[in-house]
Amino acid sequence: QVQLVESGGGSVQAGGSLRLSCAASRYTYSGGCMGWFRRAPGKEREGVAALWTGSGTTFYADSVKGRFTISRDSPKNTLYLQMNSLKPEDTAMYYCAADAFGGSCLTPVFEYKYWGQGTQVTVSS
Repeated sequence: QVQLVESGGGSVQAGGSLRLSCAASRYTYSGGCMGWFRRAPGKEREGVAALWTGSGTTFYADSVKGRFTISRDSPKNTLYLQMNSLKPEDTAMYYCAADAFGGSCLTPVFEYKYWGQGTQVTVSS
């Protein structure tokens, strides 16, 4: 079955950078959405960045625009999230997801079918 495995999380000081990776196994890109979501303590899950694989169109939460970049390496079957200028408010568990369709990939009409286990990102002040 399809497996999504995140890596690259860790602890970093404010202003630092991290690059998250999501390796997809037994998965063939469908032309739908892939994305990164996060959940901080006491808060609901938030869509951070997403990619419409059929067109290359990207979507970002307002809170991360200009700081985060989502990308995909098709031959490696891997999704990335480059995070720069990290802030303490970015502290959360980050999850990758795949295979959603319709509307914005951050709030798809047909919800994501596959989810990873998450990787923790902690940003200290």
